[in-house]
Amino acid sequence: MTPTDFARHVTAFLTTYLAGQRNASPNTIQSYRDTFVLLLRYFRDVRNLPVERITMATLDAPAIVAFLEYLQTERRCSPRTCNQRLAVIHAFARYVQGEAPDHLLAMQRVLATPPRRFARKPVGYLEAADLGVVLAQPDATSATGRRDAVLLSVLYDTGARCQELLDLRVNDVRFDAPAHVKLTGKGRKTRIVPLMASTVVLL
Repeated sequence: MTPTDFARHVTAFLTTYLAGQRNASPNTIQSYRDTFVLLLRYFRDVRNLPVERITMATLDAPAIVAFLEYLQTERRCSPRTCNQRLAVIHAFARYVQGEAPDHLLAMQRVLATPPRRFARKPVGYLEAADLGVVLAQPDATSATGRRDAVLLSVLYDTGARCQELLDLRVNDVRFDAPAHVKLTGKGRKTRIVPLMASTVVLL
């Protein structure tokens, strides 16, 4: 069986392009792979199209819109989740544009597929008194409690994600003025965040 153009492009996108050229993290690549798993299942189960018969011509804008509708109605995915899946497909379409110009028009139509709309909830926050209650919860008389107090204080001070805090290493922390931490986030992007004097004392 001759591999389809879709099979060649998806394989190269997931195995070569994301890791080699985009330097994507394993978690990002896994997320992208999961989107294609759902897309392949959609074509197989809903459109009765065997995976080995899917081509780049199959991946047109109406098919993507129908796939998003399937995610939202049949799989009960939230608009945010649908938009994340769409972002993966958009990234793939941009990749294909540069690799196969004969699909340029079709991929630009895919890129024109708009995200799902949803109402954004207001971002909540803690009042100063509430924050004081949270920071006072750890038991300062135990080693575990002191550790938890430090973790909570650093999270509050830096706005770090939990995974960013878990990935923090000793050489990522600078105590000399100006004190700061180096956080590594999604896509292995790093940022320098200053620390308050009180957090430095705890660390």
